[in-house]
Amino acid sequence: MPGVALLYHLVRDGLARQRVPRIPEPTPEMNHADSATAFCDAGATGMLAPTYLYHAIQASTVIPPGAQVIDLGCGPATQLALIARLNPHARFLGIDAAPTMLDLGRDHLRHEGLHNVELIHGDMTRADGIAPTAADVVISTMALHHLPDTAALAATLRTIRRILKPGGGLYLVDFGRLKRAQTMHFFAHQHAAAQSERFTLDYLHSLHAAFSLQEWRTAAGELGPFATLHHTFLVPFLVALLSPRQPRLAPAVIAAINAHYASFSREQRREFDDLARFFAHGGLKPGMKPRAIA
Repeated sequence: MPGVALLYHLVRDGLARQRVPRIPEPTPEMNHADSATAFCDAGATGMLAPTYLYHAIQASTVIPPGAQVIDLGCGPATQLALIARLNPHARFLGIDAAPTMLDLGRDHLRHEGLHNVELIHGDMTRADGIAPTAADVVISTMALHHLPDTAALAATLRTIRRILKPGGGLYLVDFGRLKRAQTMHFFAHQHAAAQSERFTLDYLHSLHAAFSLQEWRTAAGELGPFATLHHTFLVPFLVALLSPRQPRLAPAVIAAINAHYASFSREQRREFDDLARFFAHGGLKPGMKPRAIA
């Protein structure tokens, strides 16, 4: 179950009347080598592994076999690599504006031995070079808060509508802006002992740069009615846009998910379960419930 401190901050934030204003990130954070490396290290240490698996499951529910999937803001491809490994019969194209992230991503993909992923440099608000309706699925995980303003968010969602086939799959997830600076500080620092100081600072900047739930709702209008907006229970710490899912995950995908979950420590499983629970109480059911089987 979630800790007392976490519940305290969630309740206080939910009851707060005033909201801190959005503060765009002071620089394009992930263009800096230190930030890019800190982000990769956080994933490599396993601290982000439960979150990665949760998003990989949700993304997999909208990826049919043989799909062309475009990932906007793929970063160092650590999240993308997991999704691609779970869906070996799909093809993935990751787009990111930070050359440092792309270099790290290509190194990571080589290390993982994945051959169904390509990474290219590009601006997610335009996706230049991507033909209309070229994508069977579009995903984006924890990247949209890097956009400078709501106009750029709306432009990105219009671009998604342009490149996505009618009836295609969609999974977008990112932070929602919290109301209290104290709540943001808590989330950024709750695992400070297990993460670098640079990662903690970037995390805090990301929370301040998140779009509010109302800003998300307004921008979602660019997509039309096919995607549903969800957020975590009590407060919109995380916000997701999800299209209708596939009827069921393939048995091989389910087996791979269970094996990945089984590799987690007890603490990692608890963090995964807490995240799934908070989204489920907010209305977004998990695509499947992993089991820690041998």
